[in-house]
Amino acid sequence: MLPINKTLKRLSIFSVMLLLLNINAKAQTVTPPVWWFGLSGAANANFYDGTTQTLGNSLVVPTAFHKGNGVRPYGSLFVEYRPKGVWGGMLNVAYDGRGAKFDDEVAPCNCPALLSVNTSYVAVEPSLRVAVPKSGLYFFTGPTIEFNVTKDFAYSQFKQPDTHAQLSNMQSVLLAGQVGAGYDIRISKAASTTQVNLSPFVSYHPYFGFEPRNIESWNITTVRAGIAIKFGKAHKVAAAPVAAAAAPIAAVVPPEREVAFNVRAPLAVPAKRQVSETLPLLSVVFFDESSTNIPSRYILLTRDQATTFTEVSLQKESNVNMTGRSARQLNVYHNVLNILGDRLRANPSATITLTGASAAGAKQGAALAESVKLYLVNVFGIDAARIAVINRAKPLKPSEQPGIIKDLALLHAEDTRVDIGSTSPALLIEVGGGMMRPVQFMSTQVDPLDSHVIFNVDGAKDLLQSWSVIVTDSNGGTQQYGPYTADMASIPGSTILGNNPTGDYKVTLVETTKNGSVLKKESNVHLIKQQDNGLKALRYSIVFDFDKAQTIESYNKFLTTIVTPLISDGSTVIIHGHTDIIGDDEYNQKLSDSRAKQTQAVLQRAISASGKQNITFETLGFGKDANHSPFDNSLPEERFYNRTVIIDIIPVK
Repeated sequence: MLPINKTLKRLSIFSVMLLLLNINAKAQTVTPPVWWFGLSGAANANFYDGTTQTLGNSLVVPTAFHKGNGVRPYGSLFVEYRPKGVWGGMLNVAYDGRGAKFDDEVAPCNCPALLSVNTSYVAVEPSLRVAVPKSGLYFFTGPTIEFNVTKDFAYSQFKQPDTHAQLSNMQSVLLAGQVGAGYDIRISKAASTTQVNLSPFVSYHPYFGFEPRNIESWNITTVRAGIAIKFGKAHKVAAAPVAAAAAPIAAVVPPEREVAFNVRAPLAVPAKRQVSETLPLLSVVFFDESSTNIPSRYILLTRDQATTFTEVSLQKESNVNMTGRSARQLNVYHNVLNILGDRLRANPSATITLTGASAAGAKQGAALAESVKLYLVNVFGIDAARIAVINRAKPLKPSEQPGIIKDLALLHAEDTRVDIGSTSPALLIEVGGGMMRPVQFMSTQVDPLDSHVIFNVDGAKDLLQSWSVIVTDSNGGTQQYGPYTADMASIPGSTILGNNPTGDYKVTLVETTKNGSVLKKESNVHLIKQQDNGLKALRYSIVFDFDKAQTIESYNKFLTTIVTPLISDGSTVIIHGHTDIIGDDEYNQKLSDSRAKQTQAVLQRAISASGKQNITFETLGFGKDANHSPFDNSLPEERFYNRTVIIDIIPVK
């Protein structure tokens, strides 16, 4: 028999190897089983403690035995109940081997004495099962009811005949307990109706209650390690109906399928446009982790300056110092404390709650909130009684979520902050489940999205290594853009036109396939530069929580009652979704597509109900594409603002 420490080491290595082999497939075409049945096998590492000297009714050995250990088998049949959610149950009916060999002793005659016991039980083990969401990991705990089956012992002493008999005074029923953990690894196909899991597990059985004899002081502690195989009956998910015309698409795609290439060019190319923008105002103040002072990027006023500050003063066009991407919008946001102070001053009955959060602890979170409170009290003269302070280690809606292992430094920085809450409609509105009232201002869009030439190369991501476009004018001059790997790219029309008022261009797609072949396709575009006709557009934005698309439901009222009435007959509505840089490209692309399409669906329903006509939608998802992101991603507030859908309303020309 292997030494007990080597046996446990090998069992642990085997369990870890099984965990590392797990592949967590996300696609499911069946509903997970609720009931599971199976069998398990394990090794019990048994540790005896206490004292025994009376072995049988007629045998009292000359020296007492104290400690022993041994490995014995365990096997069970079981059933598991796993409803949706965290909680469930387990029931094992098992053979439970609890034997061991005791440490050698020496009898008074200076004779070596040896004792081994072979006790076993039929165990009934009902357990509460607690699963970790989105993981195969689970924990269990519960009582064990043990019915004694065997109670054999073997005793030998030098120069004495060996004794093989049964232990006396054994309790026939024991009530003890256990606690353990396991990991379910699916080994069947995801779409199979017969689901099979392999589950390594470990459990701990303390000596409480496991005192097998009603004399002396034996007790047994057991550590169990093993593996279970589980079977469950799944049910197929009904497939969504597919229109007959779409049936050919279900056929296997030929390896050499060609991409589809088309170019969308604007009727006229505006170089810039004045926009009346309604910007959501983040109800958050972000702090540096090393300080409780309000960061210097926020615009902080003196008490004298605060007396003349009004929110209206931010509605002017950008000044000469505002350079770089989205400097206008960030300047508005970085006045958030001044806007809040102005609104509190104008609404003396309104109150707010400041919730400070810091990974350094709730005490640090309270210090952050107190910094904001102190600014509002000292600079804007707000009564301190109107400002409540709450402290937390994490915000109520943290960016850092369980299970995320990438970009933790960025997410961590977003959770060092103060959230501003209020029940006053003069301060906050329904949008986003607690967003502050937006700020309206005039700004200038350079190369607005509807001025871009869009190159669509459907299937590029799957079929091509990369692709580029060559734009050739009527004089033979060429411009090259790329290489690209996504299915779409866009170039401002003004970039292609340069100083020319109009132009006719041949567009050549140069594609490099997966097997290295180079193919070409052609198209043509006509561009004309639009002179400034005084046309003003409207822009609205909605901001999402981290990694969420379904929160669009909280914007229904805003989109229906505020945005829709501003869309006139014949307007073009451009909807573009974006994400921050956290996460992989493909996931973020799908997330931005979902956000944009859900927004369009809400607007279309509202427009249809209002009877408006000839509305054109252009809906795009840009994922985390830095060339189209409305903001950079270096600051927490920039990443918050990039989790957005932007709605541009362009009236009919």
